[in-house]
Amino acid sequence: SKKEILLLKKWGVGLENYLDIYTCPSLSPNHGSDFFHFVLQYSPDHVTRVGDGPDPSEISFPGCSCHSTSCSASMCSCLHYGDNYNNSCIIREGNELDFSKPIFECNTMCHCGELCQNRVIQRGLQFRLEVFKTTKKGWGLRTLEFIPKGRFVCEYAGEILDFKEACRRIQLQTSSDSNYIIAVREHLHDEQVLETFVDPTYIGNVGRFLNHSCEPNLFMAPVRIDSMVPKLALFANCDICANEELTYDYSGRYGNYLPVKYQEKLQKEDSKKPCYCGTKLCTGFLPYDSSLFYKDNTGNSPKEKL
Repeated sequence: SKKEILLLKKWGVGLENYLDIYTCPSLSPNHGSDFFHFVLQYSPDHVTRVGDGPDPSEISFPGCSCHSTSCSASMCSCLHYGDNYNNSCIIREGNELDFSKPIFECNTMCHCGELCQNRVIQRGLQFRLEVFKTTKKGWGLRTLEFIPKGRFVCEYAGEILDFKEACRRIQLQTSSDSNYIIAVREHLHDEQVLETFVDPTYIGNVGRFLNHSCEPNLFMAPVRIDSMVPKLALFANCDICANEELTYDYSGRYGNYLPVKYQEKLQKEDSKKPCYCGTKLCTGFLPYDSSLFYKDNTGNSPKEKL
C-alpha cells in the first residue's frame, strides 16, 4: 500500500488511494499561523512493526471457487455464516447466533468478480470525510455527506503489535498523552481469545481521529479478507447526516455481543480521563483497559483475558 508523509492543514478525504495533502484548523488560537505541522505516515492499510508480528499483507486464505459475478451464501465458502452485506450495507438483523458472527470477505484468491457483493471493506473509503478541531476533545472526524445506516465508513488502521510491544508503548505514555492503541479481543466458542493490537500513532489512517462516544453513530467489526489479521472496520449504526461528527465506543461493547462475565469486568474498570461526548448515557469517563499494564517479561498475555 502507498504510504504518504502528510502535512495536515484544512482537509477533506475522498478515496484514500488518491489522498495527498490533509488540512486541519490551527491547533492553538495563540499559534502564530492559521495552520500547524503534524507529520503522520499515512497508510490506508495495516502495517507490521519491523521485525515483529504477523504480516497483514500476507495472503493465507484459499479463495472461493464461485465463477458468478457475485457470491451467495448457499454456494460460497467465504460465506459460511451467511451473507455479510446487502447493497453494501452490513447485515446484522436476523442473526440467530448468540455471538457476533465472523465476517470473511472474498479475497485475492477467489474466482468471483471484483463487483461481488462480498467485497466491501477492500474497496476503501466511499464517503468524503474531514478532520476538524472540536471544542473539548481535540481533533475529530466528521462526514461531509449523508451516510446510510449499515454502510462501511472507514477502517482503524495502523501498526500491528504483539502484546509485549503494546504494553511497552502504553506504559511509556504520560497522563497527558493521547492513546491511539486499540486492543481487539474476539471470544471464540471454546473460550479462547484472539487478540489484535493496532497502533496508528505514527503510521495510520483517518480512523485515528475518531473520538469516543457512549452513544456512538459507528460500531467496529473485525473483517478478514486475505489473512487472519482482521481489518477493523467501522460501520454506520444509524443514518448519519452531513457535517455530523463520527464516533465509536472505545470499549468495543457497542453493537457487539459480549459474554456477561466480561461485561461485568469491564464495568469495574476505572478510567482517569473524563469523557466529553455529552450524550444522555455518558458514563463520565473514557473506557480503560488495565490489561495493557500487565507486568510480564515473557511478553505473553495474562491467562485471564480482559
